[in-house]
Amino acid sequence: MTTSPEDYRLRGGANVSALPKISLHDHLDGGLRPQTIIELADAVGFALPETDSGDLARWFSEKSDSGSLVEYLKTFDVTTAVMQTREALSRVAREFVQDLSKDGVIYGEIRWAPEQHLTGGLSLDDAVEAVQDGIDAGVDDAQNAGSRIRIGQLVTAMRHADRGLEIAELAVRHRDRGVVGFDIAGAEAGFPASRMREAFDYLALHLFPVTVHAGEADGIDSIRSALFDGRALRLGHGVRIAEDIVVDRETDESSYVTLGSVAQWVKDREIPLELSPSSNLQTGAIAAWGDDLVDHPFDLLYQLGFQVTVNTDNRLMSNTSLSKELVLLGDAFGYDLSDFEVFQLNAAAATFLPLEDREELVDQIIAGFEQA
Repeated sequence: MTTSPEDYRLRGGANVSALPKISLHDHLDGGLRPQTIIELADAVGFALPETDSGDLARWFSEKSDSGSLVEYLKTFDVTTAVMQTREALSRVAREFVQDLSKDGVIYGEIRWAPEQHLTGGLSLDDAVEAVQDGIDAGVDDAQNAGSRIRIGQLVTAMRHADRGLEIAELAVRHRDRGVVGFDIAGAEAGFPASRMREAFDYLALHLFPVTVHAGEADGIDSIRSALFDGRALRLGHGVRIAEDIVVDRETDESSYVTLGSVAQWVKDREIPLELSPSSNLQTGAIAAWGDDLVDHPFDLLYQLGFQVTVNTDNRLMSNTSLSKELVLLGDAFGYDLSDFEVFQLNAAAATFLPLEDREELVDQIIAGFEQA
């Protein structure tokens, strides 16, 4: 069972859960409550590997800790199976927003692939509308509980499928009804963004924001394709951009590095990296650097001035929350509240919102950290 957000405090006592936070990379089908999965599965007669909520939570965590993105993604067969009706999608989205709000998130972007939720007879538009209904209800719940949260949908196309243009058109069709951006996800290696070039051309023509999963299960060429073919404004994970950074020499106080052309481009243009530390460990995305959080190139990227942001990816699979990810990073690299504030300001600037709304988020973050 995921630990209560109130348990996450920085050394010295600061309540990280109470800090205003921005969530950019959080999958709808990776954030279900275990008890909700049990109830939804029972309603449709879907057999689960465990029928106790605590045992099911542990099953997801253990199966996800595989060292392989392909194996990690197999756990989603369970969650998507119980998300095939309007009622199920709305419930999951509503609880998703409630859980973000309880963790201090003031703005979140929920990414999900409508094409994976059609076996119950829903159309693509039906699915998007059902999720939006749940989001709206969750926002109202948060407001009634005395919190304020705003949520945008990131409509995702699956890389291995051939529905990119259709999903891009869906996203644009709902741009004034809750959808703020487009993404591609799924098995990365062998499925570069160039396979969906027609979809990205359409999105560019309609001036619609794009983030692309890249630099997680594949390397620099995948990132290059996300930037060139996808015109990505953000990189989903992007952790393997560190492969394009050569450490020339190190002293006790400093590291001297050379950046390759792709890394230099990403840094100079302040393209945000949607880093998800715990998930990156589980999927083997940082295997080239080690197998512990302290080996994650997050700190290298941060110290070099990349636009790093902190994310959960899939809270169920990684048994995590945004507050927990921040505390884990703080323990690994000695970060304090001033560092956490930088990460949140980076994320606020990276949201797919109008400039004025991003500036409002910045003001909320600064005020919240001043009170911490």
